[in-house]
Amino acid sequence: MKVSRSGYYKWKITPKSARQVENEQISKIIRKEFHKSGDKFSYRIITMILKRKYNIQCNHKRVLRLMRSMNLRSIIRRKTKGCTIVRGNEFEENILNRDFKADNINEKRVTDVTYLKYGENNDEHKAYLSAVKDLYNGEIISWVVSKTNDNPLVMKTIKAAIEANPGVTPILHSDRGFQYTSKEYVREVSKAGITRSMLRVGRCIDNAPMESFWSHFKDEYYYDHTFITYEELVSGIAGYINYYNNERYQWKLKSLTPVEYRKQAA
Repeated sequence: MKVSRSGYYKWKITPKSARQVENEQISKIIRKEFHKSGDKFSYRIITMILKRKYNIQCNHKRVLRLMRSMNLRSIIRRKTKGCTIVRGNEFEENILNRDFKADNINEKRVTDVTYLKYGENNDEHKAYLSAVKDLYNGEIISWVVSKTNDNPLVMKTIKAAIEANPGVTPILHSDRGFQYTSKEYVREVSKAGITRSMLRVGRCIDNAPMESFWSHFKDEYYYDHTFITYEELVSGIAGYINYYNNERYQWKLKSLTPVEYRKQAA
């Protein structure tokens, strides 16, 4: 496109509007926070950071527009693999039935186990992370790492969740893996007054909130790090979960962290 010399100089000397100046200032912060996240933060998270960290009220559509103008695009989360289903043992109905909204804390919880690796290239040794998540505020209530995917891994996780909030009787939703259908598991949750719920056969989306957390953990942290030792892996998991519960702003929680949201409701 050809521009006349007079037109160019007119554009050159025309003062910037207040909106343009503001956009430039906000864009600098957006670029800084985006790259600080390893190019992972979406426009929604950036919007919350502007509000909470910089006290800048900025519509999320405007943030998206500015990010696009700078060609800043967050990394798309990878699709999770299918779930493992076993036959037999103690099954329960899908009581939760994809109703993931909880009006109160300790009302509904989900749990699951995910597979991890560690070693020189993150592919030499296996590890398993088990966790319980509260659907009211998305907080990770308890978590345990083990080198073996067995009943003790899940039992330690469930007992830790019970001990963290003694006396509460939530619905606890899981897949149909062997750990969640074992007699020991059934006995422990029944003794605590917890109502069991299980996803339908082959329907991993029935446990979408837990799958969502695994996806955030892996895409925002795990895939970007190499854990030489088991201890390094456990330490990294601890750090991320602490960040997720206490520092990571949540869009559906009105830009609060899970812990902030829980304390606000207390």
